[in-house]
Amino acid sequence: MGRIIRGLAAGGGLRVIAAETTDVVEEARLRHGLSPTATAALGRALTGALLLAQLLLKTPRERIALRFEGDGPLGGMIVEAALDGTVRGYAKNPRVDLPLRGDGKLDVGALVGRGTLQVDRTLPNGEVYTSRVELRSGEVAEDLAYYLFQSEQTPAAVLLGVRLQASGAVDRAGGMAIQVLPGAKEDEIARLERNLAGVSFSALLKEKGLEGAVGTLLEGLGFERTDLRALGYSGNEIPARFQCRCNREKALEALVFFTPGEREEMIVKDGGAEVVCHWCNEHYRFSPEEIRSLVSEVRCPDCGALWLYPKEDGTVVRMEGETCRCGRKVELKGADGA
Repeated sequence: MGRIIRGLAAGGGLRVIAAETTDVVEEARLRHGLSPTATAALGRALTGALLLAQLLLKTPRERIALRFEGDGPLGGMIVEAALDGTVRGYAKNPRVDLPLRGDGKLDVGALVGRGTLQVDRTLPNGEVYTSRVELRSGEVAEDLAYYLFQSEQTPAAVLLGVRLQASGAVDRAGGMAIQVLPGAKEDEIARLERNLAGVSFSALLKEKGLEGAVGTLLEGLGFERTDLRALGYSGNEIPARFQCRCNREKALEALVFFTPGEREEMIVKDGGAEVVCHWCNEHYRFSPEEIRSLVSEVRCPDCGALWLYPKEDGTVVRMEGETCRCGRKVELKGADGA
């Protein structure tokens, strides 16, 4: 399991979020069958989403999603993170790879390509706040720093790194975001810039561990770690883990989007149906009896999201919450005979 630490430096002039995500990225690699360069790309995006969640989200009910829509062979990638350290994500072409760059490093920038970065923040009431910026390099860290500056008016340094073993397994992965707060002194910012110059975060993480890497990058700036035990984290750190929100019930719900005729064809041709979650690559197999239990549904008239469907056994599956994902109020009165 990975971990996240937080703190302040330069007498409160710098806000610091740092994460060690080796296990998180390795699980993503195994789940999606990622190529080496795709592992580095998605690993940076997963780590970056965890850092931005700590920087931007206010409550446990909020989420942040990063959508990298580049013209590179990766085809784009989407990651989603929450304040509790959970994250999930996928790349559209996970097995595609590129030769190493001339300096011997993985060519993440070319794999992702140029295009746009869309950031969606889901608020507690279900509303989604969306902003977009151009992809500056496709290298992820620079793109996230540019987003923070352009859309959040937040000057920040973002460092992300994924180091692989010869076998392709993840050796080290992690990242760090340093936000410049109002009142930060020019000489302290200059000291930070000197500390960060030419640094490989994954190499530093391997050599010194998370706390050692943070100490090195903030040398001379008086880093003070936030006591997270007051928030219920007994280890004074937030656990970071790859965790999807899919389950068997939601997977069965996805079959409602097919017509009754299409569902019957699945039964006749394949003896049932298999649903694969694109976020985590989990496979769910359903029997003919389960498929035939889906008899009707109620959908949002604006966006088509599934609100309710009754099953033949008398149980009723309802959308959780009072607001649809598009912002419309969920109105189910009378939909199930009530």
